[in-house]
Amino acid sequence: MRYSSQIKPISYLKANAAEVLKELAEQRRPMVITQNGEARAVIQDVASYDETQETLALLKILALGNQDIEAGKVRPAADAIKRLRAKKARA
Repeated sequence: MRYSSQIKPISYLKANAAEVLKELAEQRRPMVITQNGEARAVIQDVASYDETQETLALLKILALGNQDIEAGKVRPAADAIKRLRAKKARA
């Protein structure tokens, strides 16, 4: 994804806040805000932010799972299924 068209100075954001928010929601692309010619912030619509947070949460779960595998904290699937079935039968 190219961000070159999505780079705006902070003065643009201040003068066109409503338009920027509308554009963010419609295009679902983040916008880089600059101050004195340097990138200072990235803004995005709420739906995209929520999706990003969900993706990060899933990646964290995968990373934790990989750490457990590397640490040898694993059990055969058959054992786990047997334990779940026994737990269900008691309930």
